[in-house]
Amino acid sequence: MTPNHPERLVAVIGLGYVGLPLAVALGHANIPVVGIDLDPRKIERLNASESYIPDVPTSQIAELVNQKLFCAVMDYDTLRQVDSIFICVPTPFDANKAPDLTAVKQAAEGIAPRLQRGQMVILQSTTYPGTTEEVVLPILAAGSGLKAGVDFDLAFSPERIDPGNKRFNAINTPKVVGGVNERSTQRAADLLRRIGAPVEIVSSTRAAEMTKLLENIFRSVNIALVNEMALLCERMGIDIWEVVRAASTKPFGFMPFNPGAGVGGHCIPIDPLYLSWKAREFDFHTNFIDLAAQVNQGMPYHVVDLAAQGLARQGKSLYGAKVLVLGVAFKRDIDDARESPAERVIELFMSRGASVAYHDPYIPRFHAGGNVFHRELLWLESKPLSDELLDSYDCVVIVTGHRAVDYAQVVAQSKLVVDSCNATAGVTQNRENIVRLGAPLVQ
Repeated sequence: MTPNHPERLVAVIGLGYVGLPLAVALGHANIPVVGIDLDPRKIERLNASESYIPDVPTSQIAELVNQKLFCAVMDYDTLRQVDSIFICVPTPFDANKAPDLTAVKQAAEGIAPRLQRGQMVILQSTTYPGTTEEVVLPILAAGSGLKAGVDFDLAFSPERIDPGNKRFNAINTPKVVGGVNERSTQRAADLLRRIGAPVEIVSSTRAAEMTKLLENIFRSVNIALVNEMALLCERMGIDIWEVVRAASTKPFGFMPFNPGAGVGGHCIPIDPLYLSWKAREFDFHTNFIDLAAQVNQGMPYHVVDLAAQGLARQGKSLYGAKVLVLGVAFKRDIDDARESPAERVIELFMSRGASVAYHDPYIPRFHAGGNVFHRELLWLESKPLSDELLDSYDCVVIVTGHRAVDYAQVVAQSKLVVDSCNATAGVTQNRENIVRLGAPLVQ
């Protein structure tokens, strides 16, 4: 197979928030796709033409299944029949904040004994610079007896999925790609161009891997900056939300970021730690990046402190208080709770003796604890929001401001509201019961 040969069948390993949208994008480009995942529930639902990700409508899965452009399997032997393979598996960190590449290694080990001459492998999982060539390549070469860049092609193209984004998706978001050699790069670029978005070619897999980290570290650092500004504004009696809104009127040289209870999702809390870990190999300390992570990781503690202060103003203690958390998804109006700051907020409340429940219209079950912050692992179920529920809690803490929630009702029926995301900005009644992150305590 030459680099210009059109890919006739593509496999996507990992059918989560990254892999499934990619598979659908390939199918829409009239490229047949076989999806591989080890979760039998996902396989069953997909082959029944049912989606489990809001950004991928069930109608799209049904259309591709009916046209025989998509099917889902658990069998890695299917890889022998495909032309290209995408790896889209999770890359979390472990308890010590070190990269956990277990899923990437397992995917590569599953590919290796089935790798055929002329095939191409593209890693999309976010990771540190060097992963493609230092981790994936040796596994593929040793397990197949084939040489990368000669017998098979290998490249890295970072995923750029933004859950809940209605404007940009797997089809129209520009792609970045870097291969182990020019042939691999060009072939991967040719395949990605068929999806429909522009492709930016970089000189190596390391450059492509670093590109992804820069994108998310940029957000992490700027969120940390506005979080630190929010803490200062509280002390100075200034409303950070008013300041951000005013600064946003400048048409150049400024990009607005909002403070909050922390950062969440699979990228922003994790990517900076991946780079910091890798940098130590070069005797380099990423002080600026590490400081941003420290600020963001400290925000859940501050939100809990705000609740304690608000309760103290009412003559109550956080110990023994009943706390209701509103919103546990990592951002507004999505059903993704990965690395949500709500998890740490809940754990900190429990560690300080509070009784905690939550409501989230998108997350029916949520877990917290099972770590040094709270030893017991707890699975909580979302409580239906009602006047009676709100009235029965000493404090309501808004972590994620879903638009489906009536915040006027929340404020009217609650004894105390701690708002970490300015969800109550439009509420005019009972504002004396609201404590807002980044705003004067007494309003």
